Amino acid sequence: MQATRDSSAAAAPPADATLDWTPVTLPDQWQHRWPGHDGAVWYRLDWELDCIDPAQPIALSLYSVVLAGEVYLNQDLLWRDQHLQEPLSRSWNLPRYTLLPASALRPGLNHLWIRVHGLAAQTPGLGEVRLGAPVTIRAWYEAQQWSQRTLITVNLVVSAVLGTLFLCAWLLRRRHTVYGWYAFNCACWVLFTANMLLTEAWPFPDTMTMARANLLLFVLFCGSYCIFTWRFGEQQLPRLERALWALTGLGCAYALLAPVAWLYNSSPVTLLFLLIALANTLQFPFHAWRTRKLMHGIYAGCLLLFMLAGLHDMGLLYQWWSGSPLTPYSALLTMVALSVTLGREVTRNMQRIENFNHELTDTVARACDELAQTLEREHALALRHSRLEERLQLSHDLHDSLGGSLVRSIAYVEQASQPLANAQMLSMLKLMRDDLRQLIDHSGHTEMPATPGAWAAPLRHRFTGLFDALDIRSDWLIPAHWQQRPSALQCLGLTRVVEEALTNVLKHSRATQVRVELLQPQPQLLQLRVRDNGVGFDVPGVQQHGLGVGMRSMRARLERFHGALQIQSEPGATLLEATLWLPAEAAAAGTASGPAPQALVSVDPPRQ
Repeated sequence: MQATRDSSAAAAPPADATLDWTPVTLPDQWQHRWPGHDGAVWYRLDWELDCIDPAQPIALSLYSVVLAGEVYLNQDLLWRDQHLQEPLSRSWNLPRYTLLPASALRPGLNHLWIRVHGLAAQTPGLGEVRLGAPVTIRAWYEAQQWSQRTLITVNLVVSAVLGTLFLCAWLLRRRHTVYGWYAFNCACWVLFTANMLLTEAWPFPDTMTMARANLLLFVLFCGSYCIFTWRFGEQQLPRLERALWALTGLGCAYALLAPVAWLYNSSPVTLLFLLIALANTLQFPFHAWRTRKLMHGIYAGCLLLFMLAGLHDMGLLYQWWSGSPLTPYSALLTMVALSVTLGREVTRNMQRIENFNHELTDTVARACDELAQTLEREHALALRHSRLEERLQLSHDLHDSLGGSLVRSIAYVEQASQPLANAQMLSMLKLMRDDLRQLIDHSGHTEMPATPGAWAAPLRHRFTGLFDALDIRSDWLIPAHWQQRPSALQCLGLTRVVEEALTNVLKHSRATQVRVELLQPQPQLLQLRVRDNGVGFDVPGVQQHGLGVGMRSMRARLERFHGALQIQSEPGATLLEATLWLPAEAAAAGTASGPAPQALVSVDPPRQ
């Protein structure tokens, strides 16, 4: 095999055999022989047809043409790349196979001409060339096609799929940054390695612009590889990360902004990031040895395998030795092993989540059982409390109503000058029976009095006769209409308060005058006042020692309806004032019939 620089623009092989031909050995890279040469180089292979069985077809296979080329058999064109000028086609990783046409063969000496078009920055040259029987050459071609095209395609497809899966996993769980860095590293690897499969420079305008993009992707790949490794190994290296980010930024700036002339000498940048990736690859096995985690150990083994394959392929690139590239195999194995490791971690996380869900379900079930038991206990306590309240309410009602009747009857009997007749005794018993019946009736539903006078009439009737018998003057000042009607229960509460207050006057006060006054200064406010001129009593002392059962009963009744009780007492003047607030939602019903005047009706029955 001989080679010579082509300085002409001729489309056919040179006819002059006396050109300056230089013997070469394939594979050949002409930048070692002609540094800085951009253009074309002719390669010539002379062979004798008599050395090959003329009855059998002859096959030709080329390992690679860097970057573009054309092949002639004698003076006949066999094939040519689409673009032999910028942007150049890319046959540097594309094996070729063809059968030589019998019409182009000559008896005796034949010439195989190969013109290669390339740039000095892209290590231009010619790969291995084989001539021979189709069966042998075809087998060799298919082996090269597998290693240079098919295996890389499989590698890219697997990397793209795994990167997409882990990108989705990162989008769903942003705090797992290791998934995001793995997806970004896969994207850089796919875009960088796709350079091996492209046969044209599109979408880039020329070869050097494409070289910029490849250098940029290589820098990003090395940087993201280091960051991913540290995230995967749970390493905290803030200073190294800052330094790596700075170097990566400088490398990206160099790839994007450096003059074209500098790109011809970009090997130091490539070597720098190769050394960074190599140092990271070497440190991780020591880290995995310290952590003793299975996932770290698997990844460390994959990294060592990938590093050895990369060193082997670097030797092939610089022609230190011969053989097939191993990086596609190791990269595929590393991607699959790493994905299995990350998938195992995802599965373990899902199992932990499922176990947590089971534990949470059991905890919720136990909490529900405990809550049900607590609610049962609370229900039992509520029932017991309700029964106690009913008993207390019944005792208060008995004290305020039937007890008042008994006190009135006792006072009437004591004041009588002579034994009472049977008819009078029967009347008092019937009165107590009526009070008991009223107590029973009021324990259920009762109707609301239409006017204040209707509410006060039973009380006046019950107490006025007794007051007259005891020579006690009683005055009743009651408004003619409600400004806002109280509820039936509120009226009943006021009735019990009046009964208890007047009963206390009969029992303890020794008064000669009593005034009962009902006021409604505002539509939602009722005030009940009971005054007497009796001997009075020590209000704080009675409250402090808990002696006033009736006072507690009245206060409890009023507080149940959001009311209040105030008592002021001194010798000759005792005032009991009950305040009751009516609910606001009853205002519409109370004012629907128009405003009611505050005329007071003074009831002063004639004294006997």
